[in-house]
Amino acid sequence: MRYPRAVYFLIPVGLPLSDFPPLFAWPLAFVFGAALGSFLNVVIVRLPVMLMRQWRAEAQQALELPVDVDAPYNLATPRSHCPSCGNFIAWHDNLPLIGWLKRRGRCAACGTSISAQYPLVELISAVLALTVVAIHGASWQSLWLFGACLTLLALAIIDWRTQLLPDRLTLPLLWAGLLYQWCFDPLFLGSAVLGAVAGYLSLWSVYWLFKLTTGKEGMGYGDFKLMAALGAWLGWQSLPLLLLISAGVGAVAGLLLIATSRQARDQPMPFGPYIALAGWLALLAGKPLLAAYQALVIGAGA
Repeated sequence: MRYPRAVYFLIPVGLPLSDFPPLFAWPLAFVFGAALGSFLNVVIVRLPVMLMRQWRAEAQQALELPVDVDAPYNLATPRSHCPSCGNFIAWHDNLPLIGWLKRRGRCAACGTSISAQYPLVELISAVLALTVVAIHGASWQSLWLFGACLTLLALAIIDWRTQLLPDRLTLPLLWAGLLYQWCFDPLFLGSAVLGAVAGYLSLWSVYWLFKLTTGKEGMGYGDFKLMAALGAWLGWQSLPLLLLISAGVGAVAGLLLIATSRQARDQPMPFGPYIALAGWLALLAGKPLLAAYQALVIGAGA
């Protein structure tokens, strides 16, 4: 397979991923996805804490207060450990999926239950990798698409847990979308740029309309940036479909949560997970999904 010239500045030459037969590509994709899912758990848990520490230090500096001196805390330090007893997790207990299942979801040292989020993220990541390869084949484009899917997964869970959509993830996702178009589909780059602008403005407009009407904030700026990032990956043509899916699924989920008393009516609900879900669907099956949506709209208007 011949790649655009721009790609050679970004990837090693002479690695024909498309030559991998499905018999090898699919299991490798599953294992690769699960391994990256294990790292994604670290990002999901630690990035919000890192940001909170950074914001607290900046606030203390602005107020001319003594800045707290904390132990190093980042994506590499400290090592993976039990959140209850603090004991480090052995490498064989840290293997994706296998480690959690082997210990039946409990710490080897203290027996405390460990959240099922860890194997679930690893499993979803593995399934996403397998799905990308099954739909788009083993290619460098698939690797980029899988990276976008992983970022959406991290953003969805972080937003669900903390109602934060960190710029450290949304902005690189946006630039990666534009770079992806420049490398693999330069003729689509104009639609991607317009999609990024229109994606941001679409939710920004809804935000201000809601705020001027009710005096309340209906969503955060992270939602605008996430929709802009998806516009960069998918172009302006997909934005109506993305908004329809995310708003529809979000409304149904919100009603179900309220009906089951898991969500109060006046309690803020994160919108990022539903934008991410719409993004996954469009990234993995964008063309047939968009074609079906356009046919439905044209048919309804005829």
